Amino acid sequence: METETAFLELQNYIGGRFVPAKSYIDSYDPSTGKVNCKVPDSDNEEVGAAVDAAKAAFPIWSTWSAQDRSRVMNKLADLIENHLEEFAQAESKDQGKTVTFARTVDIPRSAYNFRFFASSILHHTTECTQMDHLNCMNYTVRTPIGVAGLISPWNLPLYLLTWKIAPAIACGNTVVAKPSEMTSVTAWMMCRFLSEAGVPPGVVNIVFGTGPKAGEALVCHPDVPVISFTGSTGTAQRIIEKSAPYCKKLSLELGGKNPAIVFEDANLDECVTTTVRSSFSNQGEICLCTSRIYVQRSIYNEFLQKFVEATRKWKVSFPSDPTASMGALISEMHLAKVRNYVKKALAEGATIKCGESVDTLNIPPSNRSGYFMLPTVITGLKEESCCMQEEIFGPVTCVVPFDTEEEAIEKANGVKYGLAATIWTRDVARTHRVAKRLQAGLIWTNCWLVRDLNLPFGGMKASGLGREGAKDSYEFFTEVKTVTIKH
Repeated sequence: METETAFLELQNYIGGRFVPAKSYIDSYDPSTGKVNCKVPDSDNEEVGAAVDAAKAAFPIWSTWSAQDRSRVMNKLADLIENHLEEFAQAESKDQGKTVTFARTVDIPRSAYNFRFFASSILHHTTECTQMDHLNCMNYTVRTPIGVAGLISPWNLPLYLLTWKIAPAIACGNTVVAKPSEMTSVTAWMMCRFLSEAGVPPGVVNIVFGTGPKAGEALVCHPDVPVISFTGSTGTAQRIIEKSAPYCKKLSLELGGKNPAIVFEDANLDECVTTTVRSSFSNQGEICLCTSRIYVQRSIYNEFLQKFVEATRKWKVSFPSDPTASMGALISEMHLAKVRNYVKKALAEGATIKCGESVDTLNIPPSNRSGYFMLPTVITGLKEESCCMQEEIFGPVTCVVPFDTEEEAIEKANGVKYGLAATIWTRDVARTHRVAKRLQAGLIWTNCWLVRDLNLPFGGMKASGLGREGAKDSYEFFTEVKTVTIKH
């Protein structure tokens, strides 16, 4: 019989050292359905110890110069890059994504997050005004807040965890971070390099565990004044409720139901190639993925034919297959949820053009217990359908015709979410008109997922509160103070 020690057993990282947990939960390899590692099932006590360590480190770290913090962060980025392949293999096994995606997207971006904020922290300026008639001068200063609670999701594990840790510590805060219990390995691996990079003990603490136990303990801790969360809208609502008695500062990056609007003058070949990628990258498990495609009726049939053909070429395979376009979904439960949306669509009379229930999934025998699903294209849905209104967060997209610009805007805005949107047209005037009216925090025209980290990231409506980016993250992770001096 296999013993528990046959699996990698993670430990919390508190006060600069690894600390064994009192109890553990299983984390699975999505590509095989087998246990990958044991993850701490942290509780109030363990979260409290991490907060205490962060509090103790704050007085010293917050007085370090921006240049000194920048130097340490660049060293950490070097260490991640030096071990890129090791991180990529672990991220793929832990999350189900292809090794290629982890190698080219997740891990390079994780290192770049530290480099970006290590640089940007050196270039922020504050305001100064004079009131000569009162012999007064006013100026602002920005100071770190204290212990930041960071909760990151399972879809882009190290990528989104570092997107939170980097600006928080760059600004002089200390952190207690909780990665998803389903994808904890790369966060644990990064902890091994913190001391080597020169990060003082207690500046970065990682506690592993579930949202209801570890996450809630962090959100409810009175000594954690700022919370940054990426995840579902439902969980965010609970965070708002639980943190309200403490008047905590919140940044919430939530779900999306992102539309692509394809006008009749679009470059169809480029549009199809990019929209397949925007619909199914990372198994459709990106909050920015396209899940509703509105196509002008005059080109609808042509677009649909090309789109379905291109989707069928999007290869689903075991994550280490270098020819794979898509790996496995995160969990058995999530796979069942995504498949259930396709069943609901069929029950409503929709047509499945390719993918689930239509095509055959070919997976090697060693991976047949994994959580794989073909990219799926649905037509014939009404706007009120759950597949058109709810975030599926999987490789499913719906294609719908429209006639007029006004109709496309109305349909695109007709959901509770407002994270991202894509416009496909060669008409610059139309681009400006439509972009102005779309209720979304990010709007791409003739492209997808082109990101300048200097610019704000975040959504409207149920897609979140606040923005992240160079200036926005700096403002979120600091408090502004106005000083007036009469002379």
